[in-house]
Amino acid sequence: MKTPAVVGILLIVLGIAAFAYHSFTYTTTEKAIDLGPIQVTAEKQHTIPLPPIIGAVALLGGVLLLMQGRNKS
Repeated sequence: MKTPAVVGILLIVLGIAAFAYHSFTYTTTEKAIDLGPIQVTAEKQHTIPLPPIIGAVALLGGVLLLMQGRNKS
């Protein structure tokens, strides 16, 4: 497979994933209290939203790359 075709397939997969999952969440651990030998940590969740336009652009870009590769062959 040629590079544009592989990139096109990856963009299509990422575009579909962006439509399926509207956001992704990750967890960080932070120190809440640090008093010498006593330490208290807290887990904090962060959510990053993915706008649908990102999925649409990735999907459209992947389809265009695949079509461009077919037209040259």
